[in-house]
Amino acid sequence: MRALAIAAVVAATAPRAAADVPAVSADVVVPRPPPPPYALPFQLRPAAVADVVRSDTTIASYQGGTTVASTFLAAARITPSLAPLVRVAVVHDTPTSTSMSNPLLGLTWAAPLGAPLKLAVLGAVTIPVGSGGGNTPDPMRAAASKAGVPARAGMDNALFAVNDVAAIAGVDLAYVHGSFTVQGEVTLFQLTRVRGGDVQPDTRKTNSTAGLFVGWTAHPRLALGAELRYQRWLSTPAAVAADMTGATRDTLTAAIGVRTKIDLGGGRVLKPGLAFAHGLDDPLDKKGYEIVQVDLPFSF
Repeated sequence: MRALAIAAVVAATAPRAAADVPAVSADVVVPRPPPPPYALPFQLRPAAVADVVRSDTTIASYQGGTTVASTFLAAARITPSLAPLVRVAVVHDTPTSTSMSNPLLGLTWAAPLGAPLKLAVLGAVTIPVGSGGGNTPDPMRAAASKAGVPARAGMDNALFAVNDVAAIAGVDLAYVHGSFTVQGEVTLFQLTRVRGGDVQPDTRKTNSTAGLFVGWTAHPRLALGAELRYQRWLSTPAAVAADMTGATRDTLTAAIGVRTKIDLGGGRVLKPGLAFAHGLDDPLDKKGYEIVQVDLPFSF
């Protein structure tokens, strides 16, 4: 009897046979966790491609007037990582006039780096048909185009260089982890004059912009962000050479803002954003520029 009892205890405590272990079905798919939320920058480019239309308007008040500069963008993916785009701006400046910028045609490629990194590369060119160009420009429209440069914090100069063709190359790299997004951007512009030689002395100009964005997704429908924007002429255009103060060589601005997310169903999403920017150096600071940005990107 004692031997039988010992055998029973051993049998009860022994590992279960493989046949007794429930089989795991090969059809069971363990769901992957959703990717961390990407906080969309305000004036820097997205580090991604999408089917999107976007209206981005800045309202800049300065000593003696107000400039409203609205840019409009449309992009459509032809592959999951490649999207052509078109962009144009309309500027209304008080007390001058209203002008249309050069249109921009571009192609964005999003490199498949995988989490937590996002990388997007832009190649683009502008077409020199904007208002206020040529050898006999309308002075009011030319002044309005010029006013669009500071109203956009110096980040979209090529759009308003209405006598020039601009070849543009840029890269954006974002680190997305948890609820935080950190993104950097660098862009180079090579401008070549194709009209207006009687009024514009520069045949070629080289410009650059850079930016840093830090965003925090506080809630799935609410993100806060801060942005630092820097523009610098790498060549020395006549206007820069004539400025003994050196203030027109570069521009530095800072912005803070908030963005929400509205899911419209069917993969359609609206992400309205509102930001406030201020020039940190001259000439924007000296002229008292205060800039409000209203951004309306709609993806589908």
